[in-house]
Amino acid sequence: MPASPVFPRAVLFDLDGTLLDSAPDMVAAIDAMRAARGQSPMPLDELRPHVSKGARAMVAAAFPQVDDAQRESWIPEFLGHYERELGRHGRLFDGVEAMLEALEAAGSTWGIVTNKPEYLARQLMPVLGWEQRCAVLIGGDTLARRKPDPLPLTVAAGRIGIEPSQCIYVGDDERDIQAARAAGMPSVVALWGYRLDGDDPAAWQGDVMIETAGELIDAATWPVPR
Repeated sequence: MPASPVFPRAVLFDLDGTLLDSAPDMVAAIDAMRAARGQSPMPLDELRPHVSKGARAMVAAAFPQVDDAQRESWIPEFLGHYERELGRHGRLFDGVEAMLEALEAAGSTWGIVTNKPEYLARQLMPVLGWEQRCAVLIGGDTLARRKPDPLPLTVAAGRIGIEPSQCIYVGDDERDIQAARAAGMPSVVALWGYRLDGDDPAAWQGDVMIETAGELIDAATWPVPR
């Protein structure tokens, strides 16, 4: 008789677009920049697909007429506005809290590996009530390299004392899945997250693709560690 499905021993998550719908905070920051330049607010739906690509992608989407060098000089301004809006407008994606509770009830450890600067990610932990729940947090500037390099994932696994092959990574961007594959870590493609129209998640070669976070309440939906 086959064994019943079990939850993975450890799970690492991307943050923006995977656990947290932070696009409303991001657009508030972008709108502050646009207002300072006499421009109208940016529709949320226009910015949302760019959020998982990072600050530079969002600033480029908001100011396509500005050259790369000028936009690069505006990144600190964007991050300053975003820090002021942090956690004010965003929310967890549907099903995320129940999923985390199911993992915790099963004795699984979970943490976060994000390309968001660590100081910003850490500020969100008390807002979300995760200071004691999140076992490890790696930001985009914590180490010398960030996703899609596998280093942040392997370091995170090491900090919670588990082999990468025994840990699952969940993310909504191609860089997440590339990093997991390079780390030898099974992966879940979070289809509920942020994607550009031309993105093809099936081509990312994740182990499983999941439509909603709530589906991960069922242990059988998780990939089996290698």
